[in-house]
Amino acid sequence: MKDSMTGFDVRAVSLELDAWSGAYVKKAYMPHYEQIVLRINPKEADQFDLVIVRGQRVYTSKRDRPMPMTPPSFAMVLRKHLKNARLTKVEQLGFDRVLMFRFDTKNGQRSLSVELFRNGNVILMDENDVIIQPLTHASYSGRTIKKGETYIPPPAAIDPHTLTLESLEEAFAESERDLVSTLGGKINLGGIYANAVCEHAGLEPNSSTEDADAANVLKSLQHFLEQLNSSQTGHLILKPTKEYNEDVLKAIVAMETLDAKSTMTLRETATEATPLLLPSHAGKIAYSCSNLCSAIDAWKGHHDANALARREQEKLDAAAPGRGHSTEVEKLERRMKQQEQALEGFAKKIEKQQAIGHAIQEHWTHVETILQQAREAVQKQGWKPVLKGLKENPWVDSGNAADRTMMVRLPDESGQPGQAFTLHLDDSVHQNAQRYFEAARKQKDKTTGATTALEDTKTAFKRAQKKEAKQKASGRMQTVRRSKRLWFEQHRWSMISGGHLLVGGRDAKGNDSIVKKHLSGGDMYLHADIHGAPSCSLRASQGFALVEEPYGQLPPGVPSYKLVDKLGDERINDAKLEEAATLALCWSRAWNGGGAHGTVFAVKPAQVSKSAQTGEYVGKGAFIVRGQRQWFKDLDVQLGIGLVAINGVPLLMSGTVASIKQRCERYAILSPGQTKKEQLANRIYKATGLRTDDVLSVLPGSSDVLEDVGIFTAYQSKEEE
Repeated sequence: MKDSMTGFDVRAVSLELDAWSGAYVKKAYMPHYEQIVLRINPKEADQFDLVIVRGQRVYTSKRDRPMPMTPPSFAMVLRKHLKNARLTKVEQLGFDRVLMFRFDTKNGQRSLSVELFRNGNVILMDENDVIIQPLTHASYSGRTIKKGETYIPPPAAIDPHTLTLESLEEAFAESERDLVSTLGGKINLGGIYANAVCEHAGLEPNSSTEDADAANVLKSLQHFLEQLNSSQTGHLILKPTKEYNEDVLKAIVAMETLDAKSTMTLRETATEATPLLLPSHAGKIAYSCSNLCSAIDAWKGHHDANALARREQEKLDAAAPGRGHSTEVEKLERRMKQQEQALEGFAKKIEKQQAIGHAIQEHWTHVETILQQAREAVQKQGWKPVLKGLKENPWVDSGNAADRTMMVRLPDESGQPGQAFTLHLDDSVHQNAQRYFEAARKQKDKTTGATTALEDTKTAFKRAQKKEAKQKASGRMQTVRRSKRLWFEQHRWSMISGGHLLVGGRDAKGNDSIVKKHLSGGDMYLHADIHGAPSCSLRASQGFALVEEPYGQLPPGVPSYKLVDKLGDERINDAKLEEAATLALCWSRAWNGGGAHGTVFAVKPAQVSKSAQTGEYVGKGAFIVRGQRQWFKDLDVQLGIGLVAINGVPLLMSGTVASIKQRCERYAILSPGQTKKEQLANRIYKATGLRTDDVLSVLPGSSDVLEDVGIFTAYQSKEEE
């Protein structure tokens, strides 16, 4: 498996997935447009994700992966029909690149067809195979993938498992292609395994099927099929690079457990995931995994787990090219390379066209003879008999009756058939040669325009480099107006030690949302001992994880994090609570109230209720807190703000003084003061490039700046120092 899965890969994965029959579907997600994730909950094992990357791969994974808060429509359809559904069967259709998942639901049987050929598709069907919803609508010859239509699988190809000696001999006798092409196409093995069968059988791939020993070929084919059906391992084929040589890779292969660096090396040097080690893999470095799904996850899992971050950055890039996934410099650099390659291609085409034109003139008599013979033969016999007889003529490869052309060969240095060219029967030898000279002239015209375009690109590239260097030196970030923000940005938010997410309401409606939607389980509720203070929730499991290999372009001094639904350590101790309590206090009226200290209490979610006693009324955004409270007294009204990136988006984050200094290279320390937050936001915009709307939502109120490192003034990175 390189770019996409083969029939052998699909068979191996189907056997691995079918072993999970009886597990339940917990939820469905779409972190990216081309990716679907089904969260699977087995009875006696940890839950895992079934990852479907459209048209490319299907595998299982236990990686943390951020998911969009608002699922796309197809994900909602999957949730509606497959939530709590029991997986009953996973099978490959024949030996095609189609996986069929069968589910039992409360509304009857549901099926999910995953097509891995061409651009791929995922189709949800009912018990009668009527399409409920496809990922994309499509029309093919003989079938239509559309809501309400009966699902028709792609035309069945030969299943090598059912192949007999007689049917193989018949296929060989009918084939007009060489051995490897026949096995790869007609026998449905694909190129990789067709070559493997040829090599195992000791036959030349390009040999004729007439000369092939069908019994020997069938024996070799059955050898690989038996291995496939009995093997439970997967392998990653590794290719040494300048950074990771052969010795480094061999050392990793010998390791019993991999550390983070070795895992990254494995991912960057892998070129193929395969269920079987083939003859073509001899002499190559192979890393063995427990199964093929594990091998695919080790290779592509990191990339797929960051799908949401890529999606957000693609949106930014679409909104303002060069400000999301790719900078303007990177885009212009790619354009230059493409233009340079195009010019090289033009030069080669010009040289080739001119060479053919001169060769036709040089072998004038030879071409004239073929031309006259072809004209006479076509006039007397017609095209059909002439085309049939071309096999016996070494100087003519093929013909086209519609265009009245033939593919003719010129003599090489030894007088044997050499360079091929298209001969037009209605033209003279001179006119045929002129066709190639004219084609060369057209290529030269294109070259002139392409050269001008390349010079323009080089000029724009130099300008973009200067602009980027200037912006980098200033410490400003490339940001754009976002149509949709991360869900927690509608609230006050922060990152507590351990990566925990702390969210607090901005108003009565926000307070209700915090308690009803974002307070449960092992979370903690915090509230400053001040009237009108926000309701805050310290999430036990939801939070942020550091991204060691961030996507996108971030300036120096901006650490990158991703939003995760499950933290490694979900324990909330007193130190974390005190940190959260300090922020709950700063987010309250204590900031503008003139006091230097304040008090906050914390309780468990079960102690927070909207229900009041008879005769009492609890207004919007207010709650009844019952039971014993944990108090935090004499907390300082002081906080820090720092620059971070969440899911690839640069943001300003508030936090305690200690936590901000620990997490951020670019930060500022604030205390209640006289400078209006609008003025502060404008200063931050000038120094960082962050939009004032995003900054204002983080600032607690009028403040004094006690300490500043690259927030209100230009930032100088440690490297520059």
